[in-house]
Amino acid sequence: MEHERPWMEQYPETTILSFHIPEVSLYSLLEDTTRKYSDKTAIIYDEDSLTYKQLKDQVDRLAAAWRNLGVKKGDRLGLMVSNHPFYVISYYAALKLGMIVVQINPLYTPRELLEILHDAQMNYLVTEPQSLEKISQLKNSYAFKGLFVTELSSKKDGIYSIHELINCFNPLVDSCLINAQQDIAVIQYTGGTTGKKKGAMLTHYNLVANVLQSKALYGANMFFGEETILTATPLYHVYGMTSGMNLAIYIGAANLLVNKFEIEKVLKLIQTHRPTFFPGVPKMYNAFVNYPEIDRYDLTCFKTCSSGSAPLPIEVLKKFEGLTGASIREGYGLSETSPSTHRNPPDGLMKVGSIGIPLPKTDCRIVDDHGENLPEKTVGELLIKGPQVMLGYWNKPEETNLSLRDGWLYTGDLATMDEDGYFYIVGRKKEMIIVGGFNVYPQEVEGVLYEHPDVLEAAVVGIPDREAGELVKAFIVPKEGKGININELREHCYQLLTRYKVPKQFEIIEALPRNTVGKVLKRILLDESKKMV
Repeated sequence: MEHERPWMEQYPETTILSFHIPEVSLYSLLEDTTRKYSDKTAIIYDEDSLTYKQLKDQVDRLAAAWRNLGVKKGDRLGLMVSNHPFYVISYYAALKLGMIVVQINPLYTPRELLEILHDAQMNYLVTEPQSLEKISQLKNSYAFKGLFVTELSSKKDGIYSIHELINCFNPLVDSCLINAQQDIAVIQYTGGTTGKKKGAMLTHYNLVANVLQSKALYGANMFFGEETILTATPLYHVYGMTSGMNLAIYIGAANLLVNKFEIEKVLKLIQTHRPTFFPGVPKMYNAFVNYPEIDRYDLTCFKTCSSGSAPLPIEVLKKFEGLTGASIREGYGLSETSPSTHRNPPDGLMKVGSIGIPLPKTDCRIVDDHGENLPEKTVGELLIKGPQVMLGYWNKPEETNLSLRDGWLYTGDLATMDEDGYFYIVGRKKEMIIVGGFNVYPQEVEGVLYEHPDVLEAAVVGIPDREAGELVKAFIVPKEGKGININELREHCYQLLTRYKVPKQFEIIEALPRNTVGKVLKRILLDESKKMV
């Protein structure tokens, strides 16, 4: 049965619904923008800046250096760098050569990093000086063809300085021939049903499409060659990659890169550089509105802001909009969708608590467990179809076949749609926890807890948190005759997990609630925790 699309009536006149998505490489976006806006500022970082001409020159020089070192199309390049111009340069140089960029959180522990290295069969890695000690711990477990560091104080065997490579090569190297629909541009890791990470394969076409879809929705609120984007969300996160980096390059915006979100520093940058667009997360908006001296700062430069990763409290939204005069438009996305699929339209109806309507060229359904369409205001699984939907999961055909069926992505998220075509996320089939925009998978945390010698059983849930959206809570059943030292258990987790994955709350209990077949009833644990919040 054909499903209805009431959202088609909700697009404002400024939204562009009919547009062509070219089958080109992401690198071609940089080429096109450089031709149009060569002398305009492309990147602002600390006291430095690059024009588009300078940015493309450095991208091309690095690509030439890598080609000289034997890099081939399809080689996997890990990018384990915080927000920095060298992230952008490395990303686009890799894509020019047809490499596959694997985005990696620099905060990963050696254990977490090794899992991705093996799964992606990583050939090369770009990282920062402060991560070299972590990398050295893996030398007996993994070997790279090449290791590149953003800055290198002294020469080391087998390690190349990105800065020196850029300075040593001329920019004359041809772009690799790209099949945009089939060639993978980025592997973005997310969690699997077993707790193991899985890499969403995003093609050049997926990523180009999502940039164009985003621009089409923003319509008259965003002008080519005139905007400044405040990019404080990490570029290694799919949200920062698309809404911060790739969108900026497509529209010829100045990208104000923030390495670490520190509210006082960010406020000063805003006064100096006057950004017009901010893709943020609730934790950042909360920091703005709760800063004691916020009234001293002029934030009226913002025109439009977006928010994702977790629900934005209405009082935070209203206060930020009051301070800036800008609108914050909440949305929704996934690693598997490049990431954006829904947003409250900037010039259209805003519904608080809703993720909005599908982006142009995006189709959605709400279905039951049998894949049948459900009526309005009925909870079911959200399905998505569009040019931004991934090719599949890297080397995981079974996971791919579960998630992609007949062209539809089964998100695992439970949602409803109202009579206007606005969507609302009401829960997750998956038990994923979202902490400040980052995905935490209970199975992974539970696995670490089970490694502690005094732990008999462990269960992890996400409970609401005003600042981070959710926080991780662990329920622990000690082994008989053992006492659990919470501080020791927390330190155990810090040794094996990235900080945002470490439980913020621990509760010692006698037994985990289970059903008749032994499955842990996490809903009971979650309900009890919510009563205590």
